[in-house]
Amino acid sequence: MNYKGKAHKVGEHIDTDAIIPARFLVTSDSRKLGENCMSGLEPDWAKRVSPGDIMVAGRNFGCGSSREHAPIAILGAGMPVVIGHSFARIFYRNSFNMGLLLMEVGDEVDKINDGDELEIDAATGVIRDLTNGAEITCPPLPASMSRILDKGGLVNYVKERIA
Repeated sequence: MNYKGKAHKVGEHIDTDAIIPARFLVTSDSRKLGENCMSGLEPDWAKRVSPGDIMVAGRNFGCGSSREHAPIAILGAGMPVVIGHSFARIFYRNSFNMGLLLMEVGDEVDKINDGDELEIDAATGVIRDLTNGAEITCPPLPASMSRILDKGGLVNYVKERIA
């Protein structure tokens, strides 16, 4: 799984209500949720995102309530991957279940600046910042998790396995 896109940095301790505020939870349509992604911090934030762009987060991203809509909103905004210092445990699991790749890189996240062009090889765990030349490595995605992401999330993966 390879990805290439522009980095959109967000801060630390961003909770799921900031990712997708409760007032938008009247739908599970990923496109509609994506239009309001991160609007808990900044209205119209998602308008700066192009399909394939990459969210870059600080510590404890996705903390707060167990809201499956949060990773769906990120995907709906066009971002298939989030690189972060660290992730809240429930958000981490929900993200993979919904088909959103998370890559935890610790303090190395500070090497990435907002707007940098990134290239990711999830199979090897290598993140290249094409703007400043930095290279970040993290553990590669396990094959089992890769298969879940390839199917668009856990539900699709299970449906195919039992069909």
